[in-house]
Amino acid sequence: MTLTTTLTALVPTGPDLTGYRIGAPQRAGALTVLPIHGPRRPGIVPPRSGLKLHQVVGYGSVELHNGASAGVAIVPLHIGYIQEGAQNHALCSAALLAAGQTRRFPDACCVQAAQGGYLEGRDQWFFVLPWELRAAALRLRGQEGYSKLWEDISALNRDYGLAARGHLEQIISRRRAVLTQFRSRLELLPEQLGALFFVGDEFAGLEIAPDPEYFAELWMPLVCFAYGVAAWRAEPRPAEPEPFAVTDLAGLRTELDRERAEYRERLLTALPSASGARTAEEERYLDLRLHTVTGDGLAGQFVAEHDRLVYASLFADREPLAARSGG
Repeated sequence: MTLTTTLTALVPTGPDLTGYRIGAPQRAGALTVLPIHGPRRPGIVPPRSGLKLHQVVGYGSVELHNGASAGVAIVPLHIGYIQEGAQNHALCSAALLAAGQTRRFPDACCVQAAQGGYLEGRDQWFFVLPWELRAAALRLRGQEGYSKLWEDISALNRDYGLAARGHLEQIISRRRAVLTQFRSRLELLPEQLGALFFVGDEFAGLEIAPDPEYFAELWMPLVCFAYGVAAWRAEPRPAEPEPFAVTDLAGLRTELDRERAEYRERLLTALPSASGARTAEEERYLDLRLHTVTGDGLAGQFVAEHDRLVYASLFADREPLAARSGG
């Protein structure tokens, strides 16, 4: 099944999406993933092996470095870095970095209140902000102030029955063993370069990378943290599956394929339309253009090149946590 029509509806006034296709759904508790395969765009530096946190030059201001000798780096939307004994930060926007470039981001969010120390370029691992925080973080792009996301982080912790503090590590670090189970329960397929994510039957996000290597490095932060946090909270109680009325292995496979196909169609039919959303160009490098999408229940960013999609991170825009909880 092609995804051209489906993705076009999710990427308003967006690029050509010819060639993308969708696979069978995978489910792990409340989290459902529809894998996406499609055309490669070679030469983009992947986020873990090529992109490094250079330093934090002050709370709310971080520097990233593209260490590759060739190739532009697409900084993933809402990437954040964790390091023991230092104050952790996340970015509010994606970005484009040339080979060898070091760039300062003065509008980063501190995601660990009242923790001293600056991150250094060692012993670091990265995550992507949980879905519940992403719309708020995107709205804060360009605004300086290291504590600007603490209220929403506090509300998220309170919703999870944790101390209402601006400490995202209460979930990301201390619940990491639980969250990383999603990585083992869901399979990253060969040549997969994207996915549609659903929590329950609700659309959560669309993630597309330039190539499978890039997506493989982003897979764990997406499935475990960006969408796994909400899925962990919504984890359903185990239910007894209804048996199929078949008597042999061939019949069972047929019924499984039918059930997966029907479930996939049901999810795709319920996808939101972003026909009323707005797009704005944020920056460009050579022929790459970074755009922001807002409005009509959708938010996020995508990168296009000559009217072809290169990268996308779009998600359902939810009401801010702090406002929802009266914070």
